Amino acid sequence: MSNGPISLSKSLASFDALWSPRIVTRVNDYDVRIAKVEGEHVWHVHDDTDEFFLVLDGELHISLREPAGERTVLLPQGAVFTVPRGTEHRPYAPSGAAILMFEPAGTSTVGDRHDEIPDHVDATTGHALGT
Repeated sequence: MSNGPISLSKSLASFDALWSPRIVTRVNDYDVRIAKVEGEHVWHVHDDTDEFFLVLDGELHISLREPAGERTVLLPQGAVFTVPRGTEHRPYAPSGAAILMFEPAGTSTVGDRHDEIPDHVDATTGHALGT
């Protein structure tokens, strides 16, 4: 990790892989990750941790399955949202987005429980293969 300023735009420009977060820094035991996203991710849940999203560019939708039913949260550029632990959710970005996430170090991007993972995604890490 760098002990100087980190340019998020330069960090985002350093890779093209979708749904494959990169750690840019750590805060205590938490990873600060950035990712490029487009299309749909898998439905998944983090049993023991909340998941924080900040939209750096574009627009992110997060579908949630809650006790009262299913709903979708729309996050334009500059918006933040925290998915509560234990909430099944599916992020998607119809037109693409760049996001920043804040979650405990080692948290899998496909959570503790998830739908079937597409062939192009590593089932252990949740990162796109070949990146």
